[in-house]
Amino acid sequence: MAMAENKTAPTDVPVDEFLAGIEHPVRRADGEALLELMRQVTGEDPLMWGPSMVGFGSYHYRYASGREGDALAVGFSPRKASLALYGLTYAPESAQLLARLGKHKTGAACLYINKLADVDPEVLRELVTAGHRFMTTHDHGSHPGQA
Repeated sequence: MAMAENKTAPTDVPVDEFLAGIEHPVRRADGEALLELMRQVTGEDPLMWGPSMVGFGSYHYRYASGREGDALAVGFSPRKASLALYGLTYAPESAQLLARLGKHKTGAACLYINKLADVDPEVLRELVTAGHRFMTTHDHGSHPGQA
């Protein structure tokens, strides 16, 4: 039985090229700042995952159905409406950090912020640290984004 291909896989598009192509100047500057912050915190080189996600590190997941694959550990996507940040909401300490972060929203597997100026940079750094550590060191028998 063939496994379904994970729809979001690493690509060889240069991250700097992707960020340079972002039209919105604040979103582009925030993307460049997130790139530097996540690179420093994780010690990983960034990779493009799919057309619009910048990821640092990866983890392996396995669904109960038997489907498995790899996903980015932490990362971000500078979307038109907001910055989407991935992998920052799963660590045990995430809830208390999010309470101190500043203006944000959370979705199923994402943290959304309008602009970096809306949040506390030190709390964001702690969230990235905790998220990267959690995503890369815990067994993800089931995908953390799945119920």
